[in-house]
Amino acid sequence: MAESTLPAPVTVPKKRLSESAVVRVGKYMLVRLATMAVTVVIGLYLTILIANMGGYVDQIRRGEIRETIQLQVMNDPSLKSMTAEQRIKLIEDRIVLEEKRLGLDKPFAVRSFAFLKSALVLDLGFAQYLNSDTGSKQVRLIILERLPSTLVLFGTTNLLLFFATLFAALYLSRRYGSFLDKAIVALSPMSAAPAWFYGIFLILIFAAGLKLLPFGGMVDAPPPDNTIDYALSLLRHMTLPAAALALNSVAYSIYAERTFFLIYSSEDYVEMAKAKGLTAREVESRYILRPTLPTIITNFAFLLIGVWTGAPIFEGVFNWPGLGRTTVIAVGLYDTPVIVGTTVIFSYLLAVTVFLLDFVYALVDPRVKIGSEGGAQ
Repeated sequence: MAESTLPAPVTVPKKRLSESAVVRVGKYMLVRLATMAVTVVIGLYLTILIANMGGYVDQIRRGEIRETIQLQVMNDPSLKSMTAEQRIKLIEDRIVLEEKRLGLDKPFAVRSFAFLKSALVLDLGFAQYLNSDTGSKQVRLIILERLPSTLVLFGTTNLLLFFATLFAALYLSRRYGSFLDKAIVALSPMSAAPAWFYGIFLILIFAAGLKLLPFGGMVDAPPPDNTIDYALSLLRHMTLPAAALALNSVAYSIYAERTFFLIYSSEDYVEMAKAKGLTAREVESRYILRPTLPTIITNFAFLLIGVWTGAPIFEGVFNWPGLGRTTVIAVGLYDTPVIVGTTVIFSYLLAVTVFLLDFVYALVDPRVKIGSEGGAQ
């Protein structure tokens, strides 16, 4: 009987495998970038259409231009000698020049694509009505001027709340069914009310009633010259907004994260780790926290985006001079460049965050393969 021979196993050089992996990752990155670019473009163009109300804002601006020029001509003493026909012609000529200067002589459909092109390259232009504290109308300077106030309030408060609720949830997951655990479950529906709702009640109680804290603003007026006094004034003004944010999110965040930890705590591999004699700290770090890291990182990433954008109504209630309040004022004034400028910043931050999250997932979760067939798995 002839001796059967098996084919020798085919070995693929490591270099070829690494090159194949690089190509897959490169293709995946290009597809993701293209998808996000299309999403950002569509989102910005829709924002331009909405902010201009489909061109209706142009009609409002034309009316304002006409009214302003008419008043200027009628109140100009040097033009009193003109006849009525001459004044009408002068008014019409000035209106045409002003509309041409502002680009209103072109159809809105054409100008909307010019707005889109400028927004994509971060050429945010000039505001129509708002000014920065230095008197500049550049949208970039207005945003940069308001941004630090938003970062101070929402950055400090949300970061502290994020880590505090995370450790509190981990603590409660070890004490399931305790009085404190039941209390958090009972208080979690408090997050159904927005933060500004709690802010109004806190202002009524501690500012109007007890007169312990200021009604709003960022610092006292006039601002203290001394650095320590300025910081103390800032802390006093931050107390009520921070408390309102805490009332809105603490109970629900702890409840949600604690439930998530409990789900992973009941897995078979956790029971096996406990049976092997691992300490509670080792079990938590290796078998509970590690699988939940993608979700924790996602929540943290989107929290950072929220820190940059602020909260329009919330900042309005506390008269906080941040980016959110500026957006509300811009919407009320139909200041399209400012509305589009804030949306551009948010769109780019969101796109970059979502793009980077895929790679962060691959670092913290070995089950995720970037660039494998079917995308990130």
